[in-house]
Amino acid sequence: MDQLEPARSGHVVMGVDTHKHVHVAAVMDSVGGILASLTISTDRAGFRQLLEWATGFGRIIAFGIEGTGSYGAALTSFIRRNGHKGLITKRGVVGPARR
Repeated sequence: MDQLEPARSGHVVMGVDTHKHVHVAAVMDSVGGILASLTISTDRAGFRQLLEWATGFGRIIAFGIEGTGSYGAALTSFIRRNGHKGLITKRGVVGPARR
């Protein structure tokens, strides 16, 4: 886990890169600053760890979760069942610099 920094606005957005065995989350404040990152297991214990960790940064606006049709589906369901907004992000979006 990276060093923790306080959210400047009191509101945060979570981004989660999903994989088969681990998910990697980053917490960003609402002005675009990355505050910290965390790697979790892809099971309920890891999902609970993510929620507990994320709530320590401030009010969660939403979780942006990559690949909700595959590796991210269980996490998205867990996030929504626990009262948070889970947004689907597209896997493999390539920007102009990577073409």
